[in-house]
Amino acid sequence: MKRLIPAILLLSVFVFQDSQAQRKKAERAYEAFNAGEYYEAIDQFKDAYSKSKKADRSVRTELGYMVAESYRLSNDPRNAEIWYRLAVRSATSKPEAQYWLAESLKKTGKYQQAIEEFRKYKQVAPSDARADQQIRACELALEWERNPEAYRVEELKDLNSRFSDFSPAYARDDFGVIYFTSSRDDAAGNKTHGATGQSFTDIFESRIDKKSKWSTPVPVSGLNSESEEGTPTFTSDYRQVFFTRCGVGKREKKGCVIMVSERSGDKWSTPKDIAILPDSLVAAHPSISSDGLTLYFVSDMPGGYGQKDIYYVTRNDESDSWSTPRNLGPNINTPGNELFPYIRSNGTLYFASDGHIGMGGLDLFKAVSQPDGSWIVQNMKAPLNSFADDFGISFENDSEKGIFSSSRKGRGNDDLYTFELPPLRFTVTGLVRDEKTGQPIQGSVVRLIASDGSNLQAETGQGGDFKFSLRPDVDYIFLASKQGYLNGKERETTKNQEKSRDFMVTIPLTAIDKPIELPNIFYDFGKWDLRPESMVSLDKLVETLNDNSNVTIELMSHTDSRDTEEYNLDLSQKRAQSVVQYLIEKGIAPDRLSAKGYGESTPKVVDESIAEQNAFLKVGTTLAEQFINTLATEEQKEIAHQINRRTEFRVLRTDYVPAVK
Repeated sequence: MKRLIPAILLLSVFVFQDSQAQRKKAERAYEAFNAGEYYEAIDQFKDAYSKSKKADRSVRTELGYMVAESYRLSNDPRNAEIWYRLAVRSATSKPEAQYWLAESLKKTGKYQQAIEEFRKYKQVAPSDARADQQIRACELALEWERNPEAYRVEELKDLNSRFSDFSPAYARDDFGVIYFTSSRDDAAGNKTHGATGQSFTDIFESRIDKKSKWSTPVPVSGLNSESEEGTPTFTSDYRQVFFTRCGVGKREKKGCVIMVSERSGDKWSTPKDIAILPDSLVAAHPSISSDGLTLYFVSDMPGGYGQKDIYYVTRNDESDSWSTPRNLGPNINTPGNELFPYIRSNGTLYFASDGHIGMGGLDLFKAVSQPDGSWIVQNMKAPLNSFADDFGISFENDSEKGIFSSSRKGRGNDDLYTFELPPLRFTVTGLVRDEKTGQPIQGSVVRLIASDGSNLQAETGQGGDFKFSLRPDVDYIFLASKQGYLNGKERETTKNQEKSRDFMVTIPLTAIDKPIELPNIFYDFGKWDLRPESMVSLDKLVETLNDNSNVTIELMSHTDSRDTEEYNLDLSQKRAQSVVQYLIEKGIAPDRLSAKGYGESTPKVVDESIAEQNAFLKVGTTLAEQFINTLATEEQKEIAHQINRRTEFRVLRTDYVPAVK
């Protein structure tokens, strides 16, 4: 027993020393994490995790959770997902691990899985409204992927490197020069960023040649330093550039300031801090208005709405000092991050946010100011937005084209992409057909009448088809005519159309060689007053007569065979006259109309349409009283009588000319 005591004591010393070493590893990991050096913290937390005792589940779960957090904050959602999954399996897991697991799935485009995990989070944190918002965001992302906007997006391969390249800005009014932020090898500083594991960023320049190829990017002389530089923005004359400079020291955050430099020929002056905030506060991501008098920027200063908000300062002229910063308010800023503002000359603000409902991490948003000082904010949707981070947009003046940044490749780095909204293109392909037979009508004339004054004409081909090109934001009428038919028309509009479209229209023409029935003309039993539901059909007849101003018609009213011939003749005449009177009240000239009651004298002949709806009737059968009496049931007889009770019109002349007053 005495021999065992030294061994036990020695083992205790080793265990104690090992425990002390583990504690120090964890302490260093937390120090790196709290300093924002997430890239370095990952390895340290992993090391502590691998050497922790499996028996101490709570410590092991916490270390694994911190690995996941470090991956998340260094913008590596794929690896974050792996470690959050380990964390949520533990009995000692915290609810936040479940939330961030779902968020990581969303940021890798696994929307359905993300929805399932957000629902699990609702079970453990039912009072957190973020879950419902994120579920809705995933549902919208799936919808936006299925129905993307019309923008064309292409990777800008000439400029992208294996490091981060982001936040472009045009540096010349012909858009032939761009500045952008990059952590590539040519950066001036030789330090490594603890959050990304890459070099400190610098501002780089590239020029486009006559073959539309961008030159190899080079650091901009005069702007870069040992610190981090990026997010340039230019005044409208390109004489001044504002940009962000951030100083980062080991285990400390030195913050960011906005610098300004003046162009003199091809050189930039020594940059100066514009000093819009005290040294202890962060100011970053500047965007200068076209008049040079308003500067938008990002800060996490106290009193905001979230983690990082968008603020602005103003001045009266370029020699004036900047005003006190003002927050853009809750329409723009959320409890999350609002970053990389870009103000266009028309006052529209673009920015990136992970607080508004979006498709992934940072999404691009468009904000339009209102007279009351509020903003209407819209997600720019796919393909500009994706499951990854999309941010740092820059436009070519007023055109819907430019460059933006995205991490959509999934490599953890940011790349530059071009975007362009192609001009809206509209066409209409039409068919003119016989309303009764459905057959195409060759050789009909189709006139296009447009609200912008355009007036075109085409003739239908053998298939009864025609085609026109249309212009945006215009109302159109297509009027078709053919001898032996009433004119027909259809309407279309390109107003409020945000995507190119090919319209399809069919114009039915009604032949005038036979009487034309007016559907849904109703009267009370034994009366001739029109019922209200008859007005829709008669209003269409008014429109037809206005479209065919050269015709005169006879209104023909028919009854069934029940009651006497004299009574039916008188009733039908009064009904026909009531229709004529309605048309006159609607502005149709009386000398174009005549009323004729036919009573029961002209029973209906069954056509294909009637036969399709009533299987007991055959095409060509005349619904005379003798035939109706042979039908098998009272229901069939009543249907036949209803068919006979009808109002029709026929064309009498096609050369009518109104009398000169």
